[in-house]
Amino acid sequence: MKATGRMVRVNELIRREIANIIQQKIERKSGRLISVSEVDTTPDLKNAKVSISVLGDKKAKYDAINNLRKKRCDIQSIIAKNVHLKYTPVLEFKLDEKIEAGDKVFAIINEMDNEDKQ
Repeated sequence: MKATGRMVRVNELIRREIANIIQQKIERKSGRLISVSEVDTTPDLKNAKVSISVLGDKKAKYDAINNLRKKRCDIQSIIAKNVHLKYTPVLEFKLDEKIEAGDKVFAIINEMDNEDKQ
């Protein structure tokens, strides 16, 4: 189901808020590069799936996602203070590997271009 204009704005607002929280409170301590690529909130605003991209190996990704899951309640309480919605959604963090897939495609294209030039 396609999100309405209001839901798109709510998703973006929550995405920016989570990104700020991660940047200020989590990234500094962990030293990892973590980005929030997408938030998909249910229409009733009670749940939200948060897609996270992490730069690093599989262990770094696993650790980052687990750390975010452990701090979920803290992140939700900060969102509740800063974003005024009827409900503060329960966050579900999941790993987003779209960026890595895109990097692999670009690497293959660059490799093919280099072969053509030779």
